[in-house]
Amino acid sequence: MPVEEFVAGWISGALGLVMGYPFDTVKVRLQTQNTYRGIVDCMVKIYRHESIRGFFKGMSFPVASIAVVNSVLFGVYSNTLQALTATSHQDRRAQLPSYTHIFIAGCTGGFLQAYSLAPFDLIKVRLQNQTESRVRPGSPAPLYRGPVHCAATILREEGPRGLFRGSGALMLRDTPTLGLYFITYEALCYQYTPAGQQPSSATVLVAGGFAGIASWVTATPFDVVKARMQMGGVKRRAYAGMLDCVVTSFRQEGLGVFFRGFTINSARAFPVNAVTFLSYEHLLRTWG
Repeated sequence: MPVEEFVAGWISGALGLVMGYPFDTVKVRLQTQNTYRGIVDCMVKIYRHESIRGFFKGMSFPVASIAVVNSVLFGVYSNTLQALTATSHQDRRAQLPSYTHIFIAGCTGGFLQAYSLAPFDLIKVRLQNQTESRVRPGSPAPLYRGPVHCAATILREEGPRGLFRGSGALMLRDTPTLGLYFITYEALCYQYTPAGQQPSSATVLVAGGFAGIASWVTATPFDVVKARMQMGGVKRRAYAGMLDCVVTSFRQEGLGVFFRGFTINSARAFPVNAVTFLSYEHLLRTWG
């Protein structure tokens, strides 16, 4: 069911995105700005200065685009695993594929997702970093008026390559970590599901949640570098490259800078990925 895999990935991705977006905004601010003392301070300042809408800046664009890219991840993963094992999604529940096959399929989906995602994720991060308040009279106008204006401005001022800032770090973040992501999910589902049965909703929720946390353990350092490179070019903060970003960040802020946002990422990862996998599995069973 190649088409169903992609559609289920899109719908489940959209649900997870909407659920976790406010936390993602806080995470991005913590990783790219030095004006916050921590998660609570960041949340309070966003709410006071920008109202509740500040947590949802740029969300309409990701729902329409990044959720589609999520379908690439799930669709490519499932179809790659099917090609490697010659078994369908339902058949794999009876016999867990080798971890090597799962990892290869997850990495393949992560790699293709990263380069499909790069321009959309960059625009999301740029919009999330706009701290101007739209609810206070006299506040300065934001640099970008919306996703289309953001894309047009980047193309005009930074060229086509500007839309792919941070894509290398995004690829390094998603390729191995999504291999780990699917290994954790498939292993937990297999471990706690009786032979010959499909995993229960509770099992899927727990397995999906822990898969999300496991992936962010390794993804966070690359996520920080990615976000900082994506903000390069704004107010002359460009880095010469990924290595320059790593070295400069380390020299100025120490090793801890590469784990900014890890706590909120982990807190967000469990419910978001639990809902993502539950909706994904439910849709495939309904259509199957």
